[in-house]
Amino acid sequence: MPSANPRTDNPPRRKLRKAGASTLSEVELLAVLLQRGPDAGPAMDLSDRLITRFGGLRRLLHTEHSFLAAEPGLGDVRLCILKAIPELARRYYEQSLPVGHPIRSPADTEAFLMARLRDLPHELFCCLYLDNRHRVLAFEELFRGTIDGTSVYPREVVKQALKVNAAAIILAHNHPSGIAEPSQADERITRRVKSALELLDIRLLDHLVIGDGTCTSLASRGLI
Repeated sequence: MPSANPRTDNPPRRKLRKAGASTLSEVELLAVLLQRGPDAGPAMDLSDRLITRFGGLRRLLHTEHSFLAAEPGLGDVRLCILKAIPELARRYYEQSLPVGHPIRSPADTEAFLMARLRDLPHELFCCLYLDNRHRVLAFEELFRGTIDGTSVYPREVVKQALKVNAAAIILAHNHPSGIAEPSQADERITRRVKSALELLDIRLLDHLVIGDGTCTSLASRGLI
């Protein structure tokens, strides 16, 4: 059996190789990425301090660059790593709904939309366009607003649906407040879009509201 390489062998990496990444704590996982030398100690200390300082891994990864740059031990390379992690996660979940493939489950749709919309500081209204076999034709970000809301125009939803020859649509938008409870305005725009689509025999399957780790389906509430 080959001997351990002193330049790469350290407790978190050794644990990962032996038992898998799922057995590592958040501090250990972050230390694996931030370690730049043979000694894991400084990376473990730095990871523990950062996660504690910013109130958890998610908050750390979505902290503004200027705040992170002021932290001791975070040089340019480590800052780039921290900013790359959430983007990699988003792209990973985006591939759960590849164009041309059918939606396999509501869970895939929710995971995809959560990855795209969950941590945005502004409201974003999106459409997932499907064919008559529920294969993904396109995903469009149609309307961007502020934390107070956004203006949604049904004609634009219909225009894009005709452009890609969609047979069905799933609407989605996020609530930057983190609360995934549909508002009366959400219900009104859902009815308006549904009425516009029905004139062209296009089905509105659902409207999902994305919050902080939660997702609410208007269809499941009988609102579509």
